[in-house]
Amino acid sequence: MEDKILILDFGSQYTQLIARRIRELKVYSEIRPYYTPLEEVLSFYPRGIVLSGGPSSIHDPQAPFCSEKILQLPCPVLGICYGMQLMAHLCGGQVEKAMKREYGKASLEILDNRDLFQGLPQKIQVWMSHGDKVLTLPPGFGILARTENSPYAAMANREMSLYSLQFHPEVAHTPQGKSILSNFLFNICKCKPTWTMESFLEKSMKDIQREVGKERILCALSGGIDSSVVALLVHKSVDDQLTCIFVDNGLLRRGEADRVQETFARHFHMNVRFVDASERFLNRLKGVTDPETKRKIIGEEFIRVFEEEAKKLGEVNFLAQGTLYPDVIESVSVKGPSVTIKSHHNVGGLPEKLPFQLLEPLRELFKDEVRKLGRIMGIPQEIVGRQPFPGPGLGVRIIGEVTQERLRILREADAIVEEEIKREGLYYKMWQSFAVLLPVKTVGVMGDERTYEYVIAIRAVESLDGMTADWIKLPYHLLEKLSNRIINEVKGINRVVYDISSKPPSTIEWE
Repeated sequence: MEDKILILDFGSQYTQLIARRIRELKVYSEIRPYYTPLEEVLSFYPRGIVLSGGPSSIHDPQAPFCSEKILQLPCPVLGICYGMQLMAHLCGGQVEKAMKREYGKASLEILDNRDLFQGLPQKIQVWMSHGDKVLTLPPGFGILARTENSPYAAMANREMSLYSLQFHPEVAHTPQGKSILSNFLFNICKCKPTWTMESFLEKSMKDIQREVGKERILCALSGGIDSSVVALLVHKSVDDQLTCIFVDNGLLRRGEADRVQETFARHFHMNVRFVDASERFLNRLKGVTDPETKRKIIGEEFIRVFEEEAKKLGEVNFLAQGTLYPDVIESVSVKGPSVTIKSHHNVGGLPEKLPFQLLEPLRELFKDEVRKLGRIMGIPQEIVGRQPFPGPGLGVRIIGEVTQERLRILREADAIVEEEIKREGLYYKMWQSFAVLLPVKTVGVMGDERTYEYVIAIRAVESLDGMTADWIKLPYHLLEKLSNRIINEVKGINRVVYDISSKPPSTIEWE
């Protein structure tokens, strides 16, 4: 049986990052809500358990608590942030609200470098984010590390195989965090690194074949990396039982439909039906300015199109979608109490009653894992290396109402951004780069005449997984070229600005 780590989610926005880091170390992990019944935990047969962080204080009346019996199971447990405070509380320690909330970078002094901190220097940088802290250690626990504000920044009861950290080892701001997690997996839990994309592919194909049987499947194919990988994965699994539907919703990039047809219908010999639904999408979006409403309208309209196409095909029971982990965590917590940031069309936009069963084989993967899977299956770099594109398309890159004229402007500007970023050799080195059309007009001068036209914002970010992102310091000559080309070539634009916001606090997309 493959070694597995179970992560109990107490509401942290970083919970999926814990899963990601563990999988990067080739150990399979799954996330379940903190209230998962003990019987279900036992049936998972975990080699180890991680208690995630969370926004609550253990002193809150509605604070999330897991069963104390979790800490008595015959497998190691690692508590992170809130997970540490909960462990201390349940084991008889004292937790209090800190006089000063500790948030951001901190210097950790390691006092015990056995097992969990093996191979690390005495002082390392860590990332803190907590309002409570452990005041007194529970019986049987010893201190492993401290910071200036947290005398018990890490503790352990080795006899019970209980370990905990006040900081977040899963985030990039804790540079040695992956080593700490590696020590927990291999030194403490005795896991073997056997989970790979090759093993995931083999298991997924068997799962799809078992779940689908002889039934027919529709796949929402957009040409982006997520839907492309899920389409080919299902095609490899059940072959001609799959029909892909490409919907031109009027919100696509320039030349998108032609590229999809060339790649999938001709190169991979897949059954792809092309549906021009642009007019109906744009009609439904008339007058709509709220971003959540736009997303939900686009998601609902997609389903309506699939319903109609399915009827033309006869009986179809499954709808395959390229839903990923970040889609789920940012939409609604299906596996825990994490906070909703925004809905995604794959998740939040679906109506309550569907005529299909959903097939989401990539639901537990991060974007870089999807790219690895695509490469294994032979998808070419120009597709598998494409930057993420939102499911609602250009509809969420036009701030405010979506119109034909605004779409024309944004398409032309976005094509220039992609061309110049590729010419500079940066396209495949960054997470995303794109244009956003703002709903404001500014005064300008062209040919000695006054103009009053729209503003384009350029966004370029680097990221590992889309959960956090930093803006990229593009060379001035590139910014100058982008501005000159957009203003001179795109009718309706007289000003270009550059977005220098990171995530958090901003999101990558503007809507």
